[in-house]
Amino acid sequence: MRILLVEDNRELADWLSRLLQKSRYVVDSVHDGLDADAALATHSYDLIILDIGLPNMTGLELLRRFRQRRGLAPVIILTANDAVSSRVAGLDAGADDYLVKPFEPDELEARIRAQLRRRQNSRTAHVSFGPLVLETDARRFMLGGAPLDLTAREYSVLEALVLAGGRIVPKASLIDTVFGLDDDATDNALEIYVHRVRKKLGGGGVSIGTLRGLGYALRLKGE
Repeated sequence: MRILLVEDNRELADWLSRLLQKSRYVVDSVHDGLDADAALATHSYDLIILDIGLPNMTGLELLRRFRQRRGLAPVIILTANDAVSSRVAGLDAGADDYLVKPFEPDELEARIRAQLRRRQNSRTAHVSFGPLVLETDARRFMLGGAPLDLTAREYSVLEALVLAGGRIVPKASLIDTVFGLDDDATDNALEIYVHRVRKKLGGGGVSIGTLRGLGYALRLKGE
């Protein structure tokens, strides 16, 4: 899952980025309204965490522009202003949730999980592909009942594939999911992570198939 974090307080942004990356999210962090608008116009995100008080373009204006372009990703607003009028303005502009600073990290992560479940039109805590199980709330994979030890990018690769349910995931889509704005996002870099995940799946009954010119897909043993 790829998240855009828009926060002009760089110390807070760095702390939140590290927190979310530990939970295996891919995080792009920007500190300016115009930079955020450009990122939203050119990249696909699963969720946006948005501060209101931004330089060059307010968070509310950024949110309105995103919704006007038919952007569908859920948006959680972070703000120090707990006035009811501020909350109403944010929700009217298209926000899905609202969290007042200071907040507990566990609450933010719980709200993120809730929004992502809603986007997937499902409240299930598990997504299965044969013996492979994604525990969405715990953000971990189990293979044959044993946990898989995955890095954040390896997790993102496998998450995208298991959510596709055996359908082909185009290489460009997988690159956009796995790598952030500041990463070296190349076909070769992606293949490294796909190879690592293949090794960790081992003989567990699930493999990653390569469809040349198309992308990747999960396959069950014997298929």
